[in-house]
Amino acid sequence: MRALLLLLAVLALPARPSAAFEIEGHAIFGDPDAVRMLRVLSVADVDVFGPVIEAFRAGYPEVSVDYTVASSAEIMTAIAEERVPFDVVISSAMDLQTKLANDGFARPHRSTATLALPDWARWRDDLFAFTQEPAAIVLSRAAFAGRPLPETRQALISAMRDAPELFRDRVGTYDLRSSGLGYLFATQDARTSEVYWRLTEVMGALGTRLYCCSSEMIDDVASGDLAIAYNVLASYALSRADLTKVAIVLPEDFSTVMLRTALVPQNAPDPGLAGRFVDFLLTSSWSSADVPQSPLSVSSAVFLTNRDRFRRIRLGPELLVYLDEFKRRRFLQAWEDAILQD
Repeated sequence: MRALLLLLAVLALPARPSAAFEIEGHAIFGDPDAVRMLRVLSVADVDVFGPVIEAFRAGYPEVSVDYTVASSAEIMTAIAEERVPFDVVISSAMDLQTKLANDGFARPHRSTATLALPDWARWRDDLFAFTQEPAAIVLSRAAFAGRPLPETRQALISAMRDAPELFRDRVGTYDLRSSGLGYLFATQDARTSEVYWRLTEVMGALGTRLYCCSSEMIDDVASGDLAIAYNVLASYALSRADLTKVAIVLPEDFSTVMLRTALVPQNAPDPGLAGRFVDFLLTSSWSSADVPQSPLSVSSAVFLTNRDRFRRIRLGPELLVYLDEFKRRRFLQAWEDAILQD
């Protein structure tokens, strides 16, 4: 029988100093007193990643999994500053994961599974991709009743300009100051097209609401509180039961694709078990040399039939460019000037 204990973080984890990283969720899969415990730190919500954990435990029933959820920024704090011992770190913020590996916080792992990855899905022997997740525009069907759904960023700009009273205070996107994934998507969008800045200015004029997470934005679109959510994870939107209330648009001009990655920290308590978990993620996700499949991946059919629109973010040191303190400060200042107009 599956044993999933959802615990309050302050009760479930050992006491830490007041400066300890902030936890958003925590669960133990299996026996909390198991002799073998895999400790995973991840940005993915418990309910989203739970099926992956259970599938792993089906092959390793003697292993329990201690699963902690934190933002990508808090993961940096936990691993790089506080050196909290976790076996595996999973994040959608590819640039921050690359920085952890580049700064020496990743333990090299090499196996048949890692060597089978294409070059763009692996960085050295430190960082490994196991999903492809495009950024999407999620729209309220009720808000767009009688209106064409915008299929490009320019069409989205036109829709908001044509009906500002409909969309005022009903547009949402990531707060780039606190969301690592939001910052990654924004910098990649800006590198791909200047339309991103025009879109951001139009959104800012409408009093766009800023969020930490895709799931919260999608919730507010489904409830009708938001009409538009920009750059949310399509995988999260597609996993919902109430899809009749929302429309999920992968923009035709270009769709930025994030690779969710895993690494084994240098101070992993059980690096052998960590390596087996990473290999499980890779072997269960990659069904071909082109498209990884997992509960978080978008269907391979989407990629195979829409190749031209997708802009995959590649793993590598170029992801560190916008983490430079000066470049990051300058980018965020330009973004704040555009999005915070009130």
